[in-house]
Amino acid sequence: MAARAMTDPAAPAATPIRPLARPLAVVVLAAGKGTRMKSARHKVLHEIAGRPMIEHLLATLETLATERIVVVVGEGREQVEAQLAGRAALAVQEPQLGTGHAVLQAQAALAGFSGDVLVLYGDVPFVRAETIRAMLDRLGAEDRPQAVVLGFEPAHPLGYGRIIAENGRIARMVEHKDASETERASRLCNSGVLAAPADVLFDLLAAVGNENAQGEYYLPDIVNIAVARRETCAVVATDDPDEVAGINSRAELAEAEARWQQQRRARAMAAGATLVAPETVFFSWDTVLGRDVLVEPNVVFGPGVSVDDGVTIHAFCHLEGARLGRGVSIGPFARLRPGSVLEEGARVGNFVEMKAAVLGKGAKANHLTYLGDATVGAGANIGAGAITCNYDGYFKHHTEIGPRAFIGSNSALIAPVRIGADAIVAAGSAVSGDVAEGELRMVRADQLVKPGWADRFHDAMKRKKALGED
Repeated sequence: MAARAMTDPAAPAATPIRPLARPLAVVVLAAGKGTRMKSARHKVLHEIAGRPMIEHLLATLETLATERIVVVVGEGREQVEAQLAGRAALAVQEPQLGTGHAVLQAQAALAGFSGDVLVLYGDVPFVRAETIRAMLDRLGAEDRPQAVVLGFEPAHPLGYGRIIAENGRIARMVEHKDASETERASRLCNSGVLAAPADVLFDLLAAVGNENAQGEYYLPDIVNIAVARRETCAVVATDDPDEVAGINSRAELAEAEARWQQQRRARAMAAGATLVAPETVFFSWDTVLGRDVLVEPNVVFGPGVSVDDGVTIHAFCHLEGARLGRGVSIGPFARLRPGSVLEEGARVGNFVEMKAAVLGKGAKANHLTYLGDATVGAGANIGAGAITCNYDGYFKHHTEIGPRAFIGSNSALIAPVRIGADAIVAAGSAVSGDVAEGELRMVRADQLVKPGWADRFHDAMKRKKALGED
């Protein structure tokens, strides 16, 4: 079967297209030490597109109405437990004696389950729902295979285990280290992903030994045991190796990120967005873009960003947890932090930062402004260098700016404070009290004027310098 490399990065969890023929349980193997990552963070919690690897996998499983999920953990299991927050059962593998041994640790958590079991890997996060369905359909075919293995043909087979098969039926599976030269010549490789009926799976696992080069209990050996019993085992092959690419190092993590981003950019442009320099734009797993959105170079979307139709995002902007209404324009060099909302036609310009703030319809803050914990009314104008002083060192406070208000340049609005509709705050003011509607508020110290003082100062300094005095 053919399979694309990634799950749809923009789509929310979908309702299953059709129900599965049998109940499904999934065992996710995540007990590896991840030493090649050189990280205190558990390997499956490293992020792609702003989302932990294991969360990509769980999102796919949600579309399949999975009945049970068991995650097999080892070192760093408390991190995985905290991330999952009760959404899956945990089974501990200690010590780690191979993939077959790992799956056995899930047996207790699956007690009483009658259905099919799918084995996935926490560091192989992009197996598609369509691929899983194809495996389960094959498992339920008339010849009733004891196990179905997901195979693939990489450009360079390297150290992958091989699947020796004919017409989709497996004759033998062998790890690379144990394979003969003839077996290594086969290009059909084992992804490690496997499906089997629950009762069959654990019966076969009980017969697996560790007489191999590594002294481990290999999950693929259940296929060889079933074949030796004259039972049928089958392979379903994906034609895209990226779908089953494992992530074991920082370099492989970066490669997975690059593949994901490349596909997401293509999808954004196909849906009607213009990316001026696509290779410089980075999306999050949940970024939503409308049509006729223009994204200039070097823009980064963090999690939680929704962009309506006709929005322009100029170069070097960073957005996270923000919602942009129709026809909004931001940047260049704007930063929108979580809770930022720009309503229709609003604008923020260069070096403007927003956080937990709403900029009303048609309102604008064009230059060098900070808006934090604020509500800005429709049509208001925030001058260059104006800021909301929202934090007193202990608590955050809110600023409300009414419709059509004008906040002059270099003004400081000291929250909590309310500026009424159509009010004007004069440039350079530090406002700590409410301003009524239609009022002008000017808060400045009196200017001190000394005529001729500067001329006398310059003359004195020049004489002093001519005499060589310090």
